Amino acid sequence: MAVAPLNSVKTVLDYALTEIPPEKILLGIPNYGYDWTLPYVRGESKAETIGNLQAVQRAKVFGADIQFDEIAQTPFYTYTGFDGSEHIVWFEDARSIAAKLSLVQENNLRGVGYWNTMRPFPQNWAVLNNQFKIEKIILHKKHYILPNF
Repeated sequence: MAVAPLNSVKTVLDYALTEIPPEKILLGIPNYGYDWTLPYVRGESKAETIGNLQAVQRAKVFGADIQFDEIAQTPFYTYTGFDGSEHIVWFEDARSIAAKLSLVQENNLRGVGYWNTMRPFPQNWAVLNNQFKIEKIILHKKHYILPNF
């Protein structure tokens, strides 16, 4: 499934808000995707972690049509590898990031924290910059993006 499907993120966030004040919550935002070899076998299958731009480039190489899961609010595609193996790739794009970031304002959260900021993902920064005034802070050697409403 998706790295951070919006429906699952909302379920976890709804629970968190019953236990934690919203101003203390930073929403985790993924900056990566997964390329799974199929068939998936629970406990055995392993995914290759790839960047979001790399995911789009891989779709081009294999002629895959990128689709969008409306429930997860996440793009994905399937392809057949050069070795004949079947794959499914889940990653993030501007639409999926915008959907996740909207949860920050809707729930008056403290902000967001990104996993793996070292992978290039220009769409993300454009969406983030469009929705928020950015303030970067460093806590315990981790980077957080806080909205300034």
